[in-house]
Amino acid sequence: MKKIHFHLTVVLILLTGISCSKLTENPESALVSEQFYLNQGQAVAAVTGTYRKLYETGQSLYNSLFQIGVEMATDDYEAGPRARNAHVRALSNLTHDASNDRMEQLWKQSYDAINASNLNIVNIEGMTQNQIEATVQQRLINEAKFLRALHYFNLVRWFGPVPLVVRPIETLSTQELYVTKASEDDVYAQIINDLKAASSLPNYKNYSDADKGRATSGAARSLLAKVYLTRADWTNAKLLAKEVIDKESYALFPNFADVFDIEKKNGVEHIFSAQFKGNSGYQGNSLASRSAPADIPGINGDYADALHAEGGLYKSFVATDKRLPITFTTGMTSPADGKYYALAKPQFNKYYDETVVGNQSQSAKNTPIIRYAEVLLIFAEAENELNGPTKEARDAINAVRTRAGVENVLDKENKDSFRELVFEERRKELVYEYQRWFDLVRRGANYYVTKLKAAGKTNAAARHLHFPTPQRELNLNPKLVQHPDWLAK
Repeated sequence: MKKIHFHLTVVLILLTGISCSKLTENPESALVSEQFYLNQGQAVAAVTGTYRKLYETGQSLYNSLFQIGVEMATDDYEAGPRARNAHVRALSNLTHDASNDRMEQLWKQSYDAINASNLNIVNIEGMTQNQIEATVQQRLINEAKFLRALHYFNLVRWFGPVPLVVRPIETLSTQELYVTKASEDDVYAQIINDLKAASSLPNYKNYSDADKGRATSGAARSLLAKVYLTRADWTNAKLLAKEVIDKESYALFPNFADVFDIEKKNGVEHIFSAQFKGNSGYQGNSLASRSAPADIPGINGDYADALHAEGGLYKSFVATDKRLPITFTTGMTSPADGKYYALAKPQFNKYYDETVVGNQSQSAKNTPIIRYAEVLLIFAEAENELNGPTKEARDAINAVRTRAGVENVLDKENKDSFRELVFEERRKELVYEYQRWFDLVRRGANYYVTKLKAAGKTNAAARHLHFPTPQRELNLNPKLVQHPDWLAK
C-alpha cells in the first residue's frame, strides 16, 4: 500500500454528529475536499487514505477492534488475563448492551470509512479529462465502491437494518443529519451493486508492487460470493466462487505457513488483506501483541485475548494438522534470555512476528480479509446446498484439507453432515481471521445459542444474532430506533 503524502481535513457530518477526519502525513498543508481533487495524484492519494481506515493504529476496525468488539462473542475466544476493560469483558460474557463502547466504535468507524468512500466517489466522478486519465478515474471510483460495500456488509451483519448513505453529507440540515434505517434488503442491494461495479477492476497481477493490497476484480467477486452465501443465494454464491476459481489466477500456497510469511505478503492466495508494516512508525498489527504472553522476557505481549477454555477449538484439530503449530503455540523461547517457557494453555500465534524488535504490536503480518482458501470453502458450501456433497464440493474442501495434512472427505457424507464439515473446516482454517461470529449467526439463533452454551457461555440468547444500535446514536438521532431484539421487554 502506498504511503500517503498529504494532509486532508474534511468536515464530516456523520449521521448523528460532527467529527473531523484527518489523514496526517504532511501537517504543513490543510486542504478541504473541494480543493483537493485537482489532479490524478491527489485522487489516488485520497482513495489510498481510505484504505488506511481499515487498519489505522490503535483500536481500528481490522486492527483489534473487530477482535474485541465481535469475536469475543463467539465460542472460540474469551477475554484474556489482562483484558480488564468492562466493555470487553461484557462482550466475552454476553452481558453487553447498547451502552457498550465497542459497539459505538464499530458503528462510528464504519460510517467514517463509508463517508470517505462517498467523498471519493462523488469528487472523482466530477474530475475532468484534463485532471485524470479515464481508466484511472474509473478504477479509483470502483475501489471506493468496493470499500463502501465491505463496510456496509459488516454493518448490516452486525446491526441488521442500518442507515444507508451513499453521498457525502454536506449540510447541517436535519434532513441530512437525521437518517432513518434502511431495510436489510435495501442495504444488501447497494452492496451487490457496488461489488458488481468493482468486479471490473483489474486482476491483481496487473498491479505493480507499489499498488499491491488494493482492491481487484478477484477481491470484488470473492466478496460478492460471500455476500450471496450470507443471503443463502446458493446459485449466485456458487457462480461467483467458480468464476474466481476458474478465472482469477489464485491458488493455495503449498504450505499453510506461507499464508503468514512476511516475505510472501499479497501473494497468490491473498485476495484482500489489511496491510501492516512492522517496526515502521506504529503501523503494526496489534493482534500479535493481544494474543502474546505478558510474562515471558522479551515478548512484550499483553495477553488480552485467549482461547475459550470450554469451546474445544484447539482440541478439535487432529495432532497431525499442519495448521496447528502455525495457529497456536504451547510455549515460546524468550528472545531476551534464550530460555523456553511453557504456557498454561495454548495461545493464538498466527500474527506473532519474530522479526519485530520489542513491542509485538508492531507485527508486520497482514490480516486476511478474504483469501483463496475461503473461496474454495464458499464453493463447497454452496454446491452442497444446491446438489448435495458432489465430487466438485468434495474436491473444493479437500484442497484445503490436503494442504493441512488432514484426510479427505469421502463420498459417504450426506448434505447435513457435509454442511457441518464445511463449517468446522472454516473454523479451523480461518482462526483469528474474523469469520467465526459471522458463521455462527448466519446459521440462526438455535445454532448460535447451542454452540455458545456448549462452550460455557450460558448468557447466549437469540438477541445476540445482532448487536444493539449504540445508545449514543439513538440519543443523537431521533429517527433511529433500536433493533427489535434489543428493546426492553
